[in-house]
Amino acid sequence: MATIGDAVSTGREGHTRRSRWRGGLVTVGVVGALLAAMGLTVLGLGAADNAVANYDASSWLWSAARSEMARVNGITARVDTRMEVPDARRHPMQVIQTDRLLILRDLNTGQVSSLDLATLQITASTRTTPGLGVNVALHEDAAFVVDAVQGIVRQLDPRSLAPVGEPVRYPPGITGGAFDGEGRLWIAVPAEGTVSAVTAAELPSEPGSAAPAGAGVSPKKVETYEVAEPSHELIVSTLDDGVAVLDRTSGALVRVQRGEVSRTPLAIAGPGALPARTSGPKVPVTVSSDRTVHVVGAGGEERAFTVPGRGDGLSPAVAWADRYYCADEAAGAVYSFDANGQLVDTIGGKGSTGPLELEVRENRLFINAPGSSTARVVDDKHQVREVNKYANDVLGGDPPPVPPPPPPPKKPQVDKPSAPRSVTASAGNAQARVSWRPAAANGAEIIRYVVEGAGQRREVGANQRSVEITGLTNGETYRFSVHAVNAKGDGPARASNPVTPTAAVPDPPASVTAEARPDGTVLVKWPAANGQGNTIAKYAVTAASAGANAPVGESTKTELVVPAGELEYGTQYAFTVVAVNDRGAGSTASPVSNSVVPFAAPGQPVDLRASTVADQPGTVAVQWSPAPANGRPVTRYLVDVGGRASEVTDTRATVNGLGDGQNVTVKVKAVNEAGPGPEATATARTVAQPRITVTGSSATATAVTVTFTVDAGGGKANCTVSVPGEAPVQARNCASATVSGLTPGTAYTATVTASNAAGEGTARRAQTTDPLYGIATCNNGSSGAEASYCTREVPGERNGNEIFKGTQQDNDQQAGWAPNGARLKAYCKKQGDEVYAYIYNNNKRSTWWVRVDHSQGRDYIPWAWLNLEGGDNINVLPTC
Repeated sequence: MATIGDAVSTGREGHTRRSRWRGGLVTVGVVGALLAAMGLTVLGLGAADNAVANYDASSWLWSAARSEMARVNGITARVDTRMEVPDARRHPMQVIQTDRLLILRDLNTGQVSSLDLATLQITASTRTTPGLGVNVALHEDAAFVVDAVQGIVRQLDPRSLAPVGEPVRYPPGITGGAFDGEGRLWIAVPAEGTVSAVTAAELPSEPGSAAPAGAGVSPKKVETYEVAEPSHELIVSTLDDGVAVLDRTSGALVRVQRGEVSRTPLAIAGPGALPARTSGPKVPVTVSSDRTVHVVGAGGEERAFTVPGRGDGLSPAVAWADRYYCADEAAGAVYSFDANGQLVDTIGGKGSTGPLELEVRENRLFINAPGSSTARVVDDKHQVREVNKYANDVLGGDPPPVPPPPPPPKKPQVDKPSAPRSVTASAGNAQARVSWRPAAANGAEIIRYVVEGAGQRREVGANQRSVEITGLTNGETYRFSVHAVNAKGDGPARASNPVTPTAAVPDPPASVTAEARPDGTVLVKWPAANGQGNTIAKYAVTAASAGANAPVGESTKTELVVPAGELEYGTQYAFTVVAVNDRGAGSTASPVSNSVVPFAAPGQPVDLRASTVADQPGTVAVQWSPAPANGRPVTRYLVDVGGRASEVTDTRATVNGLGDGQNVTVKVKAVNEAGPGPEATATARTVAQPRITVTGSSATATAVTVTFTVDAGGGKANCTVSVPGEAPVQARNCASATVSGLTPGTAYTATVTASNAAGEGTARRAQTTDPLYGIATCNNGSSGAEASYCTREVPGERNGNEIFKGTQQDNDQQAGWAPNGARLKAYCKKQGDEVYAYIYNNNKRSTWWVRVDHSQGRDYIPWAWLNLEGGDNINVLPTC
């Protein structure tokens, strides 16, 4: 079964399952019961079945924005289980897994947890020093915690996380800590220029039980090989059956396989990098500074290719199935190259940024972006499928949106490095210690430092800025020089003070303690050293971190305060102290101190944005990206919006209770163990009542249209137009509305109303509808008596176009008559007697009557006797 150090080898036939320390696969029923008991969420139909049937094709991926693990089925490229990890939101997380176990290490807190994948239960947890410097490795039954700063490699029982036997000890500042395909844990020791293999002890039969005293059940250092000069900078990548070591100082790749050591000088222009694990016989060496990948075969042959894009944000390329995958975090993309170094695919991109994790596992390459919802699975045919880690959202809100990528940095001017600063030497017994502060890189990363003097030339790694020069003659005076080397060449040298080795050296301090303080400083203390008859003039302090040793200062007292910012926040350091007497003679180094993680108050929250909440009165929404933690987790944010203070643990807040249309200043500070950091500020405005400007109006005989604009006050406005006696009409897009069904020739006042969360505004507009006329029509082509009946008044009889006070042909209600062809102003319609104009108007027949103006007033005429202008459509008239 493949692990983080157990990736499947390219070209290896089949897949052989390694032994398991307990039982077989759990049943579907047990999975379902445990999921319910733990509150875990299984997504999709048949997910419990898939969780079992595809157990060995899955990988657990971390989502920092949601503080959860997602199990991704490598066959279907879908999530089948999601599990929340408490109190780890936006924390960097190391994830180590086999087919039976999942171990998590929270880099912010140092918490290590073990999850049994057969039961989906947390079996144990323990604490380590937080920050970079501690690494966890897992292979089958064996788990190790590698403290690179202290140089301690300790085996744990993965079921209980209890120590197994005695630890393996190395000088401080080791690197590596990953398993090869044969189950050996490889460790590089830069101080010695060696690499060694550690094998695990057999686990006790019961989790957490200890081996009998003297039983000798402990992990063992079984192989040690010289791979470089002492103090060279070393990087380790484990192989299927051994280890590859990159000597960054001399630019060479060293293989250790089957007891043989082979060294291949590389034609690289800057410091290289390796993945923690390499699958297959070819090892990719990535040089980020010039965006090149150098592939070194088993026989030492070298092929190089260039990664497209700009900047130096490349992660080490990973070998997988005769291809090489290289992640560019700045571009949010993973580039795929074939065996000849030709670019064949670009995965991702589209402006997303952030960390990208590549791991070969279960005959697939898993590409995870911890800061986003997206992961990808690449099979051995190089088919890429995208995974939505947040599928079927069941555990909370969406993560904050990814801020836009910053503009690409201008390419710096590249030159040779400057001279190192503060080159000092102290004499010992037939030896001298030379230390220095960094040189300015001048645009190209420093590859190594060269120390010359006493007929010797020593090359040391860029992070190894303290070196012992041995083989000197006591009583003879020496002077040393140090210069830096980068891709442009050798920089100028700086000379040390003269020193004279002597046997009269003081003792080192007996112990050293270190304390990281909230102001970002580190206090290093020690008891006074025995000068052996001479006065102690000063003490020189050296800091060790993973793979690095460098001086941090000198003190005439028995303590030294390392200034804030001198050491990297969030990284583990331990310290040694050398006592120097008044004759310039120095002791050996003291025992190493405890490890500390420097920290300070967090940085300013990034990309603070404050905005109006459109649908709530007096409310502002605030959102930001996490502040730099500076060595301790950010525990909360202090938010002040217009004087209203609150505390949140998320990177967003909504504050209400403010005034309408109020301009407010927003202030946000991050808080960690050291206290609050600097504030970020922004401004926003709450929703104001809308304001309306009427821009025009128009009318037809029966409708009024009003046009207007609305200042919605930052909210979402709803607009209507109304006239007295009529229902309000919705205004689409808050721009115009038409009120219909009105009376022709009538003056109206239209009211425009706009409302939002803060209230409403109104505006009015006077508008008169157009008049509507009809033509009184009788005879329409008839002749004789009937024609005269329509054109003159006949005493004592009804006339043709008679007008009535009501809607009935009642002689007593006759109000007048209109001559044929008379133009009458019409107002509205009303139902009444049916009138059949059998001698008039082409036999028009209707029960509608129209109210019109005539010489005697305003009364009703049958529509059968009246032709309305504009098409004679009775429906345009409102009902009286």
